[in-house]
Amino acid sequence: MSDKPTFFYTRKGDTGTTMIYGQSERLPKDHVRITAYGTIDEAQAFLGVARASSVQPRTQEIIIRIEHDLYVMMSELAVADSVKLSMPAIDESNIDWLESVCHEIGEFIGKLAGFVLPGDTLTGAYLHVARTVTRRAERLVTRLYLDEVLKNKYNLVYLNRLSSLLFVLALYEDRHGGVESPTYAGAKQL
Repeated sequence: MSDKPTFFYTRKGDTGTTMIYGQSERLPKDHVRITAYGTIDEAQAFLGVARASSVQPRTQEIIIRIEHDLYVMMSELAVADSVKLSMPAIDESNIDWLESVCHEIGEFIGKLAGFVLPGDTLTGAYLHVARTVTRRAERLVTRLYLDEVLKNKYNLVYLNRLSSLLFVLALYEDRHGGVESPTYAGAKQL
């Protein structure tokens, strides 16, 4: 092992700019592209907390797959168009998987009687936070797609389906946490 210390910083971002891999021009850290993959990273972090707090193997398995997919999506956003990634991009098969899992979990949940208030279980609440952060990422990626900065439309579709899956996954966790019926908006005040 080397006696030389490992540094986990470069100081290159101290001026509020960062690089897109394969592009020489530095971008401000609040650029929509940087904000988009930063927001996806935030959603992924909340998913990690949800996975760590869940005791349901199926939830953990689903979240791990999503975390891998989001890593691929962030990679695509963090490189210039001229850079060829070694991993496959998000495509229709990823969307098909999200939809199939959403149907699977939705069958277990059944019909809802109104708007759900987050917070019936801790893991369910984390999943609701991840869902709202995913929605924010979707809005940012929409802007990139409409401005033709992002060419892969499946990133946008993926985030849309993911937010739906995270909603039913939160309810799935709540049900497994002993909550028979979710807390609905407009419930009688105590």
